[in-house]
Amino acid sequence: MTTEQPAMVAGEITREPLHVRRIEFQGFRRSDGLFEVEGHLTDQKPQDFTPPSGVRVVTANDFIHDIGLRVVFDLDMVVHAVSTFIRAYPYRECPGGGESLQALVGLRIGADWSGEVRKRLPSGDTCTHLREILMPLATAAIQAVNPQRAHLLRDATDASGKPRKIDSCYAYGASRELVQQLWPAFHRPAKS
Repeated sequence: MTTEQPAMVAGEITREPLHVRRIEFQGFRRSDGLFEVEGHLTDQKPQDFTPPSGVRVVTANDFIHDIGLRVVFDLDMVVHAVSTFIRAYPYRECPGGGESLQALVGLRIGADWSGEVRKRLPSGDTCTHLREILMPLATAAIQAVNPQRAHLLRDATDASGKPRKIDSCYAYGASRELVQQLWPAFHRPAKS
């Protein structure tokens, strides 16, 4: 939760806008029984910008980047297809930076997703910004299908029988009320 800052008083520090980056995710259920998450990234500057190549000038408030990707996956979170779109970019080579994302087909979205993405998509072979979108895309995909997977997630246990949800986030911390309510045998009092 953020708090509003009081209005600036004369003589205080002012701010000059330099850059705006927006990243958005949308999740979809498809008519073929699969799911899809689309990630979209845009970059803009409030002043004209010349990329280091010096080949062109991006006019103030035009997109420097307008790129994104779509990941198709099933209820088991296995990636079936990946597609990209690169509508605005600073260098003529940029559109080729999405081809390497096909290495994600067959990967399961979940534990160590970020590590696998880094391993399968070397920086020099992949658009940095598309790879950057992939990291939080995993949680967007999980959120998109959580209602369909809720019972599976809540009932999953490790080898000792402990529910995997425990300690997976703050709300499911072993000392929290939610764990006491759902799995009283695994609840642990808060440390003092």
